[in-house]
Amino acid sequence: MRSALPKRIGRSSLDGHPLSPAPGRAPPGGGGAGDAAAVTPVVCVRDRGLDHAVEREKFLIPVVNLKNLLKSEPSKSLPISAIAEGRDDLRIPIRPIDFVRRYPSVFAEFLPGNVGVHPHFKLTDEVLELDAEEQLVYQRESYRQEAADRVLKLLMISKVLKMPLDVIDGLKWDMGLPQDFVQSIVPEFPDCFRVVDGEGVRVLELVCWSSDLAKSVMEKRAVNHTKGKPIEFTMHPSKGFEMDKKLKKWIDEWQRLPYISPYENGLHLSQSSEESDKWAVAVLHELLNLFISKKTDRDDMFGLGEYLGIRSRFKRALLDHPGIFYVSSKNRTHTVVLKEAFKRGSLIEQHPLMDMRNRYIHLMNKVKEEKKVIATSGSKQTKKVSDGSDHQREVEDENGDEDDAESMSGSEVEDGDEDEDDDFEGDEENGNVRQTRTRAHRNASPRGNGIRESNLSPKYNSRRSRPGDKSAGESHSKKTKRVLAKLSTRNI
Repeated sequence: MRSALPKRIGRSSLDGHPLSPAPGRAPPGGGGAGDAAAVTPVVCVRDRGLDHAVEREKFLIPVVNLKNLLKSEPSKSLPISAIAEGRDDLRIPIRPIDFVRRYPSVFAEFLPGNVGVHPHFKLTDEVLELDAEEQLVYQRESYRQEAADRVLKLLMISKVLKMPLDVIDGLKWDMGLPQDFVQSIVPEFPDCFRVVDGEGVRVLELVCWSSDLAKSVMEKRAVNHTKGKPIEFTMHPSKGFEMDKKLKKWIDEWQRLPYISPYENGLHLSQSSEESDKWAVAVLHELLNLFISKKTDRDDMFGLGEYLGIRSRFKRALLDHPGIFYVSSKNRTHTVVLKEAFKRGSLIEQHPLMDMRNRYIHLMNKVKEEKKVIATSGSKQTKKVSDGSDHQREVEDENGDEDDAESMSGSEVEDGDEDEDDDFEGDEENGNVRQTRTRAHRNASPRGNGIRESNLSPKYNSRRSRPGDKSAGESHSKKTKRVLAKLSTRNI
């Protein structure tokens, strides 16, 4: 039986939780169904690295979708009205005209014949070069064999050994399949799978079971593993996640349960049993490993779970095992991430198509980066100008003392001398000669007292003369002597 987790581990209300379980399911740690109403699931601690891995791909899918659409057009371009009509299919989340203009490095805007019609958009030379390189990846024999293996493993996880093409179409992006995989990949491997007509839908059906491929990632990692023995999943708790002894004990006991391969049928297990939970974790773990980005949209994963008949078990796996899976809420959606596949927010094993996607992201952000560089350099330039102004003012203070003293009228000199004598006496007592020179210059200058008063600030003084700056000290001392000598000569 499952008992309630201690409150100090951290709890959140079931209301509004992205993975809220059905009433009656108790969280890990024990306790009966009667306690479930008063118990909430383990809090999901935010992981900044994984959130960044999800957030950096924002708008990547609609950009690639629109790229593929423009490339398929005979004119290699489309008016904005046509793009707006296909907004939902392209998955454009904002106003189409704003979206397309957001990426001038990818989409070039023009007016056909320079007439006042709706703006048209075409692909830039840079993105066309990337697309050509991407097509070369799709044509590699190694890639095509790997893609076929991924599809074959997906069909073997399905207990009926077949899957509607509509379901697979929703996973093409995650599995790294080309848009025309039914025409390009399926006919090339007739011994693995084939397309048949089902009950009103087209279905991809398994032709031959592969014992070599029917081994999960966990089974391949385990050394000398035998069926029915436990295999422990790697745990990666997010920073800040607290685990008490009760939760740790439950996890240790759960890890010692027999490992049931995701390629075995575990539907006969009781849905509320720990064995069923571990099997569901194994299935979810293997599916995420089939995806080249090691992550997927939560709704797509639940849709696949619905077809496999284990949707609720997927929910329970995501709720109870935050050390294995992470659910990010970035990009206004929920993304399921396999934690062990990432290190500091980056994929450990990089697939060739993921490298291409990273280059698309770099191209999308190219204009933003250039603007950022310009803005940064501009701010630095402004700072330099400001610093230059301060420096110029300091030079005027140092070199303009003689001119200021010579340009003063006799009354100004006399007033300055009186203040100078008073201040100098106080300075002799305090030993602050530089402050005397500054006050004398302030009172003698015809350019106003406001600027000179600002020179008394600690920031100004520290900039003009720093401790240990011998040359600066000598310069101030010589300057003070020159000003005092001129003033005394005039008085005589």
